[in-house]
Amino acid sequence: MLTPPVDLPLGTLTEALAAGWGIDVRTLDYRPVGWGSHHWTCADHDGSQWFVTVDDLVGRRQLADEPLDDAAARLEAALSAAHALGETGHRFVVAPVPTVNGPIIRRVTGFAVAVYPHVTGDSFGFGHRPDTDHAAAMLDMVTAVHAAPARVRDLAPVDDFAIPHRDHVEAALDGAAVDSAAGPYALETARLVARHAPEIRAALDRYDELVSAALSARGRAAVLTHGEPHPGNTMRTDAGWVLIDWDTALVAPPERDLWSLDPGDGSAHAAYTAGTGAELRPGLLELYRRRWDLADVAVDVARFRRRHVGSAEDSQSFEILGAQVAGLAGLDDR
Repeated sequence: MLTPPVDLPLGTLTEALAAGWGIDVRTLDYRPVGWGSHHWTCADHDGSQWFVTVDDLVGRRQLADEPLDDAAARLEAALSAAHALGETGHRFVVAPVPTVNGPIIRRVTGFAVAVYPHVTGDSFGFGHRPDTDHAAAMLDMVTAVHAAPARVRDLAPVDDFAIPHRDHVEAALDGAAVDSAAGPYALETARLVARHAPEIRAALDRYDELVSAALSARGRAAVLTHGEPHPGNTMRTDAGWVLIDWDTALVAPPERDLWSLDPGDGSAHAAYTAGTGAELRPGLLELYRRRWDLADVAVDVARFRRRHVGSAEDSQSFEILGAQVAGLAGLDDR
C-alpha cells in the first residue's frame, strides 16, 4: 500500500511490537510496497531488523457482516501453516515469527500485525516475466509447498471456492442504495457496475458452473497451496530463491497455484505433472483463473462501498477496477 493506515497511530504499532515480540523499536519506516497489506521495515536497539505487516481486518472479511474474529482466525491459520512449513526445513519459506506468547499475529483494534525476518535480495514486480531460472524456481517451490505433510497442511483454512466480498458485488448489481458519503468513488463505482452488469453477471454465472462441476467431481486429495505464487511474491537472495506473502495460503486443489505459472505453452503444467504424477484439470485451471479476476473486482467494489477518503490507493484502485471490470468480457478469450 502507498500510505500507512490512518486509524493506526505509529505509537500504537510500536507498543504492539514491544508487547507481542519484545521488539524495542529504534526505527520504524513505512514501505510503500505490495498491495493489500501495509508494510514497515523495523530496526531495534540491539541491531536486529524486521519486516512488519499490518492487515485491515475489515478488508479481509469474506462477507460484509463477517465478524472480525473470523477474518483474524483465517489469517492466523494461513500464516501458522507457513510457519510450520518453514519449520520442516523448507528454507524458501519466508514465514512470520511467532509472538512471545505463541500466536502468529497480534490484534490491534481492527488490525492484525505480523512480523517477519528482514530479507535482502532482488525483488520483482507482479507483471515481471521470469527467465528460465526464475520460472523453474517458482515451480520447484510450489511443488514443495504442495508436498507439505498433513500436520502442516491441516493448519491452513480449506478453500470453499467463495469469492471474497461477493455480497458487495451482488448488492451493486441489484442496485442497492449507495451511501454517497462513503467517499469520492462510491457513486462512480455503482455506475461502473451498472454499466457492465451483463459482463459481471455472465462471469459470475460461469464461475458458479465451474464450482458446481468441481464439487461434483471431488476425488484427488487437496494440498497446501500458496495462492499467489507470482513473481512479485518471490525474491532472489544470496541463499537462493524464496517465496513471500503467505496470507493467502489455503488447502485447495493444486490448480489454485498452477493456473498462473504456465507461460501459455503448457510447459509448466507438463513439468508439474511429470514431477508429481498429478494430472491438472482444465476446469479447475479455468475456475481459479476466473476467480482471480472476479476476486479483484469484488475487493475493490467492496472497498468503495465502505468508507474511504480518496487516498492515493483509492485513486489507483479505482483506475484498476475500471480495467478489471471491462476485462471480464474478454475472459473467454484468454
